[in-house]
Amino acid sequence: MPINEPVHVDARGMKCPWPALRAARAMRSADAVTMEADDPIAPGELEALARQQGWAFEVRGPHLFAFVRPG
Repeated sequence: MPINEPVHVDARGMKCPWPALRAARAMRSADAVTMEADDPIAPGELEALARQQGWAFEVRGPHLFAFVRPG
């Protein structure tokens, strides 16, 4: 996988906190992650995780999110 290619995590159907836990796990070994999550609580949980870790966070669609490690 190219270095610039983000890891994709499909967390659709998972209730929080599972999407946030999956995002944190993926970011252990990646500099960028895209995630699909459809739990209505997920956007706030994912944004809070990114803020706590110092990652950039972007909402790319109704159920699509992105995390990027600064640097």
